[in-house]
Amino acid sequence: MSTSASKHIVIVGPAHPLRGGIAAFNERLAATLQERGHRVTIYTFSYQYPGFLFPGKTQYSTDPAPENLDIQVKINSINPFNWIKIGREIKKLNPDLLILRFWIPFMAPCLGKMGRIVKKNNKTHITGLLDNIIPHEKRAGDRQLTKYFTDICDDFMSMSHEVTKDLKQFSDKPCRYSPHPVYDHYGQAVSREDAAKALGLNSNDRYLLFFGLVRKYKGLDVLIESFANSEKAKLNFKLIIAGEFYDDPAPYLAQIKKAGIEDRIIIHNQYIPDEKVKYYFSLADLITQTYRTATQSGISQMAFHFEKPMLVTNVGGLGEIIVDGKSGYLAEANVDSIKQQLDRFTEEGIEIDFLPSIQEEKKKYSWDSFINILLNLDFKK
Repeated sequence: MSTSASKHIVIVGPAHPLRGGIAAFNERLAATLQERGHRVTIYTFSYQYPGFLFPGKTQYSTDPAPENLDIQVKINSINPFNWIKIGREIKKLNPDLLILRFWIPFMAPCLGKMGRIVKKNNKTHITGLLDNIIPHEKRAGDRQLTKYFTDICDDFMSMSHEVTKDLKQFSDKPCRYSPHPVYDHYGQAVSREDAAKALGLNSNDRYLLFFGLVRKYKGLDVLIESFANSEKAKLNFKLIIAGEFYDDPAPYLAQIKKAGIEDRIIIHNQYIPDEKVKYYFSLADLITQTYRTATQSGISQMAFHFEKPMLVTNVGGLGEIIVDGKSGYLAEANVDSIKQQLDRFTEEGIEIDFLPSIQEEKKKYSWDSFINILLNLDFKK
């Protein structure tokens, strides 16, 4: 069936008033589908996470709701009676396509139950849109929960080859691949001077940026040690850590103090609202993602949007997006390798014009390309 034919598409996953990268993605996806002439409804969570899964200050955004999107705030992730109610509601809508956003096994019972109810209309095609299939932080029962989810999907779409490979442990159903599109809703870059002024920093200094929620798998401790061990990097750069700590910040602060680099580290321990993102990326000389494990990362696509070079570790799908020495630097997930790449950037990076290569690579991550692959479906039963 032609992908240009208008469809009714339901997306189940985080969206406003919830905050975060997945919510932003789902809203941008819905807007792009609507621009293509499709009718789109987002079903999001009125209750998303219990406290043990969300150590942050709040799950909710203070930004206004996006305009012209139909967002139904109705799903309770821990209430089976709610799953039945919402499943029946979506079933009655008879959508052509139901996209179930999957990023953590905890959501599998909720998503799986609703999917099974919708499936009874004998019309709706169900696609699992996968951020992860094996979680970064594993818990007992993950595999059984994930299998419950994968069994209800007709097919899948992943945003990294690593996730596609992991999926084979649970399902042999078709899985399409498209890299995570560019996050382009944060506005345009500003001048270095304006960015520094907005953040209360010195525009004459040079900056490395670690951006986003701080969790152990993201390897901030490894970056700090690598930075401390790189004499050139710590003399020529300051490291900005911008994002809310989901880990206890005390060990990181002790590590910084022990290394004697307090004057080279700037910590903004808070969730960074959308309107301030452009200042951090505009000021940064290099975006660092020194993850221990990864699938794909929205931070990479923010870097592409602001056309900044990256230093990433070769884990999961991160290494798939970097052309070493052209759009950034690729390191192994250990202190010595990251230090070597920091030294390399310090010695040669400022003199390299990364922009042409970044702009060329950026073309691969368009929303149009993503939608074309997503809608390459046969809705006929």
